[in-house]
Amino acid sequence: MAYAEHLREPFDGSLECDETTFGGARKGKRGWGAAGKVIVFGIIKRNGLVKAEPIPAHDRASIMQVIQAQSREGSLYYTDEWQTYATLRLRGDHVVIRKEKGRPVGRYHINGIEGFWSYAKNWLYPYRGVPKNFFHLYLGETCYRFNHRDEDLKPLIIKLLKSTALDRIQQNLVQLD
Repeated sequence: MAYAEHLREPFDGSLECDETTFGGARKGKRGWGAAGKVIVFGIIKRNGLVKAEPIPAHDRASIMQVIQAQSREGSLYYTDEWQTYATLRLRGDHVVIRKEKGRPVGRYHINGIEGFWSYAKNWLYPYRGVPKNFFHLYLGETCYRFNHRDEDLKPLIIKLLKSTALDRIQQNLVQLD
């Protein structure tokens, strides 16, 4: 399932972008610099499909690399007011969502990607910790399940197993450092 999500075409149209961390409560530093957390960036097509992947750092270079790979120029991007997203105007239209007390101000929102974060964290919670070097596979499965949430997964998985050669999968199951 993660392999199929990895091969999905880049998105265009109205897209919501956001980042979050995955990982349980940790002692010590909180927020983006907390030890043992995995930083994940996601893009969701409004009322549609999602793509999410771990990124090495919470910085402009990592975010823009994913946006360039997973979206097409000319798209309409909805993001929060983090300064990193300021350069999205060069790729397409950009709407900044301002929040007060955690709620969006005005008629625009990024509830789609926020809803996916909730879905993914609830889906992965029962595992009580996923090995960091395999996290991208668990996240890919979660994206696949979300993207096919209105369908019966059993025939889809059987079709995937029949159509995917093992040697093509082996190269994508490499552990991350």
